[in-house]
Amino acid sequence: MPSKVSCLYILTVVCWASALWYLSITRPTSSYTGHRQISSISIARKNVSFGNIRTRPINPHSFDFLINEPNKCEKSAPFLVILISTTHKEFDARQAIRETWGDENNFKGIKIATLFLLGKNADPVLNQMVEQESQIFHDIIVEDFIDSYHNLTLKTLMGMRWIATFCSKAKYVMKTDSDIFVNMDNLIYKLLKPNTKPRRRYFTGYVINGGPIRDVRSKWYMPRDLYPDSNYPPFCSGTGYIFSADVAELIYKTSLHTRLLHLEDVYVGLCLRKLGIHPFQNSGFNHWKMAYSLCRYRRVITVHQITPEEMHRIWNDMSSKKHLRC
Repeated sequence: MPSKVSCLYILTVVCWASALWYLSITRPTSSYTGHRQISSISIARKNVSFGNIRTRPINPHSFDFLINEPNKCEKSAPFLVILISTTHKEFDARQAIRETWGDENNFKGIKIATLFLLGKNADPVLNQMVEQESQIFHDIIVEDFIDSYHNLTLKTLMGMRWIATFCSKAKYVMKTDSDIFVNMDNLIYKLLKPNTKPRRRYFTGYVINGGPIRDVRSKWYMPRDLYPDSNYPPFCSGTGYIFSADVAELIYKTSLHTRLLHLEDVYVGLCLRKLGIHPFQNSGFNHWKMAYSLCRYRRVITVHQITPEEMHRIWNDMSSKKHLRC
């Protein structure tokens, strides 16, 4: 007889497919410009209270958790927490990650916690689907800001807040996206090295040294009145970066007094500069797509623009050919 979890999973997949088909033929794409009420969700909330925060923050993160996993780190502190930025319709991507590199049980004796980060959607049907998915997998956290490209910074700050509040004793944190393939062997054993003393005030990834784009047609357009300087501080590409868990609270606290920017990775770089933390360049992090070859992917930590189908294929190939030499 199939287990209760298996039945619930199959039901979730069917419901997601039905909901996305219905939305694709009946509703236009939303621009997420307004706020709507969503169905009430039974949640576990915890008020955040950090010491030594100056009064009158210019950027208060005054959002409530709509879906939360406050007990994720309660029994024991993870070696690594993976925070994955995703959107409501990306169920296939989330499931591919759960079944491949994001599986929390991949490494015996090394506790890993995987969490997907979302805001709320303007469509209550999608919110309800994510709630049902959360009840099965218990790996989703949601705050009550509108989920949109321009709110990616809020999504990352939600993750920082969650680490500082519910999982502060973790050793390391990775923030990445749902279209990224992560070579977990390289990340765990070659970069983080569980048998060594955990680092503090540590931040690494693909470091970018650049400046604001003033072309209004660009996806990365930055108005001069929002950021007048001609150069950004060094920042890690938001496609994937690693930091010691102590940095999460430092960034969250700093963000309360740092003017919000919609470019999430740039904004994290601004907070790091205020904190005097310099991100380290690591050539294993790639923020572009790479043609697949077994030997090439064995040398990297992250690869961008990977579909759910590719994720399964790459993971299966790399897992079944570990004995082959390059």
